[in-house]
Amino acid sequence: MQDSGTLFIVATPIGNLGDLSPRAQQTLRDVAAICAEDTRRSGQLLAHFGIATPLLALHEHNEEAIAQKIVARLQAGESLALVSDAGTPLVSDPGFRLVRAARAAGVKVSPLPGPSALVAALSVAGLPSDRFAFEGFLPAKPSARRERLQALAAEPRTLIFYESSHRIAEALADMVQAFGDERPAVLARELTKLFETVLDGNLAQLQARVEADGDQRKGEFVVLVQGAGEDADAKVIEGRRLYARLKGHLPPSTAAKLAADLSGAPRKALYGSD
Repeated sequence: MQDSGTLFIVATPIGNLGDLSPRAQQTLRDVAAICAEDTRRSGQLLAHFGIATPLLALHEHNEEAIAQKIVARLQAGESLALVSDAGTPLVSDPGFRLVRAARAAGVKVSPLPGPSALVAALSVAGLPSDRFAFEGFLPAKPSARRERLQALAAEPRTLIFYESSHRIAEALADMVQAFGDERPAVLARELTKLFETVLDGNLAQLQARVEADGDQRKGEFVVLVQGAGEDADAKVIEGRRLYARLKGHLPPSTAAKLAADLSGAPRKALYGSD
């Protein structure tokens, strides 16, 4: 019986092409094919390094349908690689279904570590890094985004989000409402690229900076927000307790304002208790 091949999970640059490791380059040359989120974008990366390995499209719309076909190739002895558009595959990118199917079939899955926007941003943010929660992209719809943020208002770990240029201003405004003006935060933009910037301050300051400078609304973003301290956590818990009692006797907006005034918790955080 022929031995199965290996599925290599290969991290690729998030900006600077020099970040593609020699091991990753050699692996991409050696495999039978490369599963790529966007074959055109990955094709440009491969061309830069003179790699001619065939590309196979694997993205959120077809992953479930073709995962078993890829696993069959691996079981037949071929080794394949998986890459995303940038960074480490599966981190807010496709690949989970393929990796799960490969492991279920007994196929070896081997990581080639490298660039990751969330780890890169955390390493330079100056926020607590011993414990953190990666939330990926927030919901695109404002109501769903605000609900998600409100649910995180009392989270003690450093929070890490990905955000697009189309929604960064709105997302920061919603974070101010959910977490309060003074919560320390960092905005990392275009990491490892020509226009890389890392801004720090409190959420209100970052929101004002982005609103005042159009350049700070361009590119790809990682937003890091310091977690709630024990004091802030207690305030939210107390605020939600008061809100739950008051909303039975007052309009929700009035109940939330009064509970926030009494507890010191952000008013918007209290709606998460509904």
